[in-house]
Amino acid sequence: MSDDVNRTRNAPADPAPAVPPQEPAVFPSTQRVPFTRTGAAWFGICAGALLFVVLIVFMLQNTRSVQVTFFWMQGTLPLALALLIAGVGSAILTMVVGVARITQLRRVSRRQHH
Repeated sequence: MSDDVNRTRNAPADPAPAVPPQEPAVFPSTQRVPFTRTGAAWFGICAGALLFVVLIVFMLQNTRSVQVTFFWMQGTLPLALALLIAGVGSAILTMVVGVARITQLRRVSRRQHH
């Protein structure tokens, strides 16, 4: 009867033996994770999202209207929008020059290999 006093209700008569804790798996620090397209896409999406946040803050802080004159056109628009248009125009011009250079290099490469 003394054994019944020390046992809790619904507890088995012979408890399972204690299992020693296992060591967590350790990976060598020299092992590198391989480069994947999915990883690159994830990084690009995160960088783009951060860039958009910065752009939104910039546009919200620069809402003052400015006078803009370009060739025969003139008008007023928010400073942030004027700078955004100038930046996008510069990016498009850079892409056009890059496409022209890549096309030029491909033509030279085809002539040399054929």
